[in-house]
Amino acid sequence: MATFAALFLILYTLSVATTVEPSPSPDLVRSSCLHATFPKVCVTSLTLYKGPVTTPRELAQAAIKVSLSRASKASDFLSGLQKEANKREIGAVKDCASQISDSVDDLRKTLGELKQLRRGTFRWQMSNAETWVSAALTNEDTCLDGFKEIEGRVRSDVKKKITNVAKVTSNALYLINRLDHP
Repeated sequence: MATFAALFLILYTLSVATTVEPSPSPDLVRSSCLHATFPKVCVTSLTLYKGPVTTPRELAQAAIKVSLSRASKASDFLSGLQKEANKREIGAVKDCASQISDSVDDLRKTLGELKQLRRGTFRWQMSNAETWVSAALTNEDTCLDGFKEIEGRVRSDVKKKITNVAKVTSNALYLINRLDHP
C-alpha cells in the first residue's frame, strides 16, 4: 500500500510539474527590454507572463498579449466607472471607453498578424502591426486628453489605469520594431 501511495505521489508531482506554463527566459526578457521606453515595466510585465517564450517573435507576441489584457481590463473598468461618474465626467469616461475599445481591437489585429508572419509578406505584415499598435497608443493618449479639464478621483483613477496600459503598449511596439525576420 505504501508503494502505491509513493507511486501516486510521484505521478501526481510529475503531472503538476508538466502542466505549469514556462515563463520567458529572464535573459531574453532583460536583453530585449534593455532599451525599451519603460524598461522596468517591460521586464516586470514580461517576466510575470505565463507562457512559452523562447524567441524575440514570441516575446513580442507576449508583450501584445500583456497589453491586450491590460487594455481589456481598463475597458471593463471604464464601463463600470460610467455608472458612478458625475455629469461632467461622464462624457470623458464614455469617450475614453470608446477609444480603449478601439485599442483592444487594434491590439487583437496585431496579435493575429504576428502569429501569421510569412517571408513573402513580412514587411507588409510588420507595417500593419506597427500601424495598429501606434493607433492603440494614440487612442490611449487621446483618452487621457479628455480628462485635462477634470479634477478628482475619476481622473486620477483613469490616468493610473490608462498610463499603465500605454506603458506596456509602448514597450510592445518597441519589441515589434526589433523583429527583422519571420
